[in-house]
Amino acid sequence: MSGWVQLKGVDLHYGPVPALRGIDLRIAGGERVALIGANGCGKSTLLRVLHGLLRPNAGTVLRDRAMRQAMVFQRPFALRATALTNVALGLWLRGKRWRDAKEEALLALGRVGLGGQSLRNARTLSGGQLQRLAMARAWALQPHVLLLDEPTASLDPHAKREVETLMADFAASGMTLVFASHNLGQVKRLATRVVYMEQGRVLADLPVQQFFGGPLGETSREAELFVKGELG
Repeated sequence: MSGWVQLKGVDLHYGPVPALRGIDLRIAGGERVALIGANGCGKSTLLRVLHGLLRPNAGTVLRDRAMRQAMVFQRPFALRATALTNVALGLWLRGKRWRDAKEEALLALGRVGLGGQSLRNARTLSGGQLQRLAMARAWALQPHVLLLDEPTASLDPHAKREVETLMADFAASGMTLVFASHNLGQVKRLATRVVYMEQGRVLADLPVQQFFGGPLGETSREAELFVKGELG
């Protein structure tokens, strides 16, 4: 898989409140980029800008025109329908015949270990199963880039491991991952690059070994405190 996306001088405001300020960021195909920082630092907003859900007030967003992307939210929405229908609908909306969409949806559910739950009402699934359902919906679209917003927040340890395994498998296939996380262990396990944010700005953008190996320098003092658990 391939695809790239680049932000140049991106600012975004929620009314008078700045959410992103002067973001310069380029993500290349095959990278595994973790966005970290305290609550409210702009991680979720940045993901939504990358996905095209939010339009910046200033700056530009450039991307490979041939690139396909998908996003998994922290609290995925499920239709009051079977797990199979929840996945197939996205494919049908992309122009697939319904019969073909259902066949591909069943493959996607099998890919995330939910093949046996295909006819179950999606709203009766556990939190971990619902997150894997969201990942099946995303994987079924065969994206080059997968954006994930706190994909394992509020999940029990077993469910977290299942989601992390899927993320690692997707990355191994060549898919680009950009994910927000508060779990620094998860970041160390899955990321190749760490972007630390504070008050809507990127204060550090480093390979994962360098970020956690420190020191990060005077301009990244906040990042060092965050890693030490003194900010959060």
